[in-house]
Amino acid sequence: MMRKLSIAIACFAVLALTASAALASTTTINPANGPTGAHLQAGTSATCTVSGADVSCSSYQVAGVGNANATADLTASYTANVTCSNNGKNRNNDVESQATSFSTTSSTGNLNPKNGKLTVPALSTTAPTSPPAGSCPNGNWTAAFATGSPTLVSYSYTLTFAGFSGAWLTVTP
Repeated sequence: MMRKLSIAIACFAVLALTASAALASTTTINPANGPTGAHLQAGTSATCTVSGADVSCSSYQVAGVGNANATADLTASYTANVTCSNNGKNRNNDVESQATSFSTTSSTGNLNPKNGKLTVPALSTTAPTSPPAGSCPNGNWTAAFATGSPTLVSYSYTLTFAGFSGAWLTVTP
């Protein structure tokens, strides 16, 4: 009985480690692209999680920013198979299928620090429920996602300070 329990616990541990590795993300900070002394407030971190084709990034604080404004952006890239249908007599017959790729973006807009501390709100983006305009080669055709589409390919979350050339913080899968 004890051996079976040990095997079950070992299998669960392997499954848990595999699942967390699949959801792992990488956070990179480039100090050259922010105010001198800028740092993540103790006890906070910038993390993003994926659920299906949706991406959510946590709220956090950056201290030591002085009066520097910033903007956070989350961009998710997708691929999808789109079925194009003719609006003519045989409406149930698909004319052709197209592979397409597109992205969605969510932004905080301009963030203003208070007392040298910047509070960055959570950001998320959800997979669209209908294909982007122009997904079918004929504008008179009706576009619909095929079963299982869209699929999240990647995402990029950035925090960029005003007056600096690149992102201070980047989170990627």
